[in-house]
Amino acid sequence: MFTFCQRPAAGARIGVAFTDRHGGVSHGPMGALNLGRSDVDDPAAIRENFDRVRTALGVTTVLAVRQLHTADVLVADDALVSAWSPDRHLGSSLPGQAPLPVADAIVSAVPGAALCIRVADCLPILLADPHAGVIGAAHAGRRGLVAGVVATTVTAMRTLGAGAIQAWIGPHICRRCYEVPATMVAEIAEQFPIARAVTSWGTPALDLAAIAAAQLDDLGCFVTSAEHCTRTVQDLPSYRRDGQQSGRQAGFVWLT
Repeated sequence: MFTFCQRPAAGARIGVAFTDRHGGVSHGPMGALNLGRSDVDDPAAIRENFDRVRTALGVTTVLAVRQLHTADVLVADDALVSAWSPDRHLGSSLPGQAPLPVADAIVSAVPGAALCIRVADCLPILLADPHAGVIGAAHAGRRGLVAGVVATTVTAMRTLGAGAIQAWIGPHICRRCYEVPATMVAEIAEQFPIARAVTSWGTPALDLAAIAAAQLDDLGCFVTSAEHCTRTVQDLPSYRRDGQQSGRQAGFVWLT
């Protein structure tokens, strides 16, 4: 069910987790633990998958957003969390349910609510200052990184009182697999030279994790990055590998 899971130890306040494709009830090539793709998966299966994850993590509320590769951040305050219904994270995939808020990051200082970011090659970035009791989660694809989603997330956390921030970059497509046109590499490398890479088959590529890690480091965050590549690890969903048949994994961070 998890590629990485760090539950709060005795006296700790923060939990973080990244899911894989196993442990759920979805059928087909998306993987059993699909946490998105309500356009093709059964919403009842996605709901059950989320229920299983919530039970495993020991949380009751999951906050999610409609991700559009922006740098927009949703601040989840007490009012928003209190009004969040049990299935709100499923959005309009359920009849009568309102659409999710549009953003590519969430920050909060409210205990008991897990922040959720869904991906299938992009970077799921989880952030926390356990001492201040402030958490964040960001969806960082190529466009979001260029737009500044990392900086806007960290800034929003610091507005809530965060100081020393730990960041976890979850499973993502690696620099040896993220093939893009040479013109795109040249354009992005002007701003982020560290992003320039080459695939294992010798074509131009980008290193998204290097961009994110450099940005986080510049912002004074301590960074841990997963080595799992979504394209090559079959236990993880990958749009680059599976196209429209790909499911969605998720990163969760929560404050006890």
